[in-house]
Amino acid sequence: MKKLAVIFPGIGYHADKPLLYYARKLATEAGYEEQIKIEYTSTQNKIRGDKEKMKKAFEELYAQAENSLKDIKWEEYDDILFISKSIGTVIAMTYASKMHLDNARQILYTPLAPTFSNVCNTEVISFIGTSDPWSNVPEVIALARNNDIPIHVYDDANHSLETDDTIENLNIIHDVMKKTKIFIN
Repeated sequence: MKKLAVIFPGIGYHADKPLLYYARKLATEAGYEEQIKIEYTSTQNKIRGDKEKMKKAFEELYAQAENSLKDIKWEEYDDILFISKSIGTVIAMTYASKMHLDNARQILYTPLAPTFSNVCNTEVISFIGTSDPWSNVPEVIALARNNDIPIHVYDDANHSLETDDTIENLNIIHDVMKKTKIFIN
């Protein structure tokens, strides 16, 4: 069985930060030996809360992701896994929808509301913190549930799914990765 994992980071949350780092390790353990880490940069600054800048950042990053993936022969893979964070969740879900990749399962870490504008027929799991300043958390939870997407919510956790308590952060990452592992397998 040929497996591929594609990592879609956030703007300031690269693939070696905890959520994506450990998810990649779990994917490797599950046989996703071929992995693509999308790398992109945005020229937009201070985008939080600015819909126009967020839209421009998305368009810029999406074009870079699309370019990075242009030579992939998706039909050669039996199992495709998209692992994404923040604006990467919007990019991953939009890409899968646009490319009709209904077999690309999705892990969404701290999704944004626009993530749910292009939901495709695939298996999806999501995670968010109640103190995420980048999201209207009740809206994201409602959008996930309206699309029948399981969403795991962490009290007082921010956009990195962290709190002010380091031990609690370790508990959160442990729980997130347990759920991620079950989903991947």
